Amino acid sequence: MKSRRIGWVAVLWGCFVGSGLAAIAAAPATPGFRAGAATSNITPPLGGAIIGGFVPFPATHVHDELHARCLVLDDGKTRLALVVCDLLGVDTRLSAEARKLIQQSTAIPPEHVLISATHTHSACSALGKDRLKYPKELDEYQQFVARRIADGVRCAVNNLRPAQAAFATAEAPEHVFNRRWFLKPGAMPPNPFGEIDKVKMNPAAGSPDLVEPAGPTDPIVSILAFREPNGRPIAVFSAYSLHYVGGVGPGHISADYYGMYCRRLERLLGAEDQDPPFVAMMANGTSGDVNNISFRNPRPSQPPYAQMRHVAESLADKVCDALAKATFRDEITLAARFRELNVACRRPTEKQLEWAKQTLAKPAPKPDKVDLSYIYAQRTMSMKDHPESLALPLQVLRIGDVCIGTMPNEVFCEIGLDFRKRSPVQPAFLVSLAHGYFGYLPTPRQHELGGYETWLGTSRLEPLASDKMLAALLEMAAELASSPTNAKP
Repeated sequence: MKSRRIGWVAVLWGCFVGSGLAAIAAAPATPGFRAGAATSNITPPLGGAIIGGFVPFPATHVHDELHARCLVLDDGKTRLALVVCDLLGVDTRLSAEARKLIQQSTAIPPEHVLISATHTHSACSALGKDRLKYPKELDEYQQFVARRIADGVRCAVNNLRPAQAAFATAEAPEHVFNRRWFLKPGAMPPNPFGEIDKVKMNPAAGSPDLVEPAGPTDPIVSILAFREPNGRPIAVFSAYSLHYVGGVGPGHISADYYGMYCRRLERLLGAEDQDPPFVAMMANGTSGDVNNISFRNPRPSQPPYAQMRHVAESLADKVCDALAKATFRDEITLAARFRELNVACRRPTEKQLEWAKQTLAKPAPKPDKVDLSYIYAQRTMSMKDHPESLALPLQVLRIGDVCIGTMPNEVFCEIGLDFRKRSPVQPAFLVSLAHGYFGYLPTPRQHELGGYETWLGTSRLEPLASDKMLAALLEMAAELASSPTNAKP
């Protein structure tokens, strides 16, 4: 650890320019491009319900604080703000309120602000009292989070200073595993609806019934780094397609590996006591069907936070090494597109409604018991009153030559891989859980396979939703491809 950090101080003040070999300090940035970053604490009070599982439970301890990590970019004509929140998800109305407050205090247009959630499973809900009810008012915690996001962006604006930018990637295939599996004939258990799926989420690790995963993984960490002309770091925005790690203490609030990664990277760059502060950010890529469980070769049980720390430190080390080879540039231009796409919602069939009524007519399970049939019967009845369609917020940002697309779902990995390959602006990557939480987003093929992520009440949108949303993002990216870009070095 010590030798790596000493090496990075040398990198930052010596070799961390252009080719990384020729000068003590980088050439001055052009007056047009600036960057600033800040954080806001969004930790809820103890006693609130921690969500992420089927049965919420009260928070009794704060292991590590939750934050909204904020980055503002300015090319002299356009400003963008990128915010990553240590939350399971961000409600659409919360995002809209935060972006309205940001516009009032900084004049940054709402469509130029990206707000996403990491998907930590150790946080209280910022999704409201009833996720399936529309419209809904913001509750007290949502109002608090919206204000703190706006405060963080305002402080990031205050910290704007001349900057340079670089894009890099790192590969970490050892931490990501597709969690949807085909099993041997006869091994598939019935789902909560009494039916047999073709694939199972999270089968028993090491089971002899495993055949093969139903989808790919994405091993790439996408990295956007920003620094002062003298090499001092400002911020790193990164994205990785790993659902979360988990393994926290009982009743603990935690930012999961995302927060640990940010603290580790800050230490590696020697930026703990920097003023203005350095801010590391880890967004959730496309991890709707990917987690940290090796199903073929299960690992032994570990104490709380051990695996989380292992993943976080490994990723931070890889990102640190990638940044040492990155080429920073002065001339960066910015652009954004924001669009709401109407997508149809799924509706329960008469058969499903009858099943739900019969299931709910039975005695209710105890509050601390997980009865999936009862839970999905409740969700099925709720979906009966769901809107026929929803306006889904989609966004594309261009930062220099880099394209970031967003979707308000738990997006399947192959959708992110498809966007990276097909985007007309390259390099490109996708961020999930942005500006809303509308359930899982499987591909049409994955819908046909069934499994938890496709069940009614888990997945709320029509089976063709991912194709329609991806097509819209690619169209928006094409618009940005035709807008002015920064000159090549």
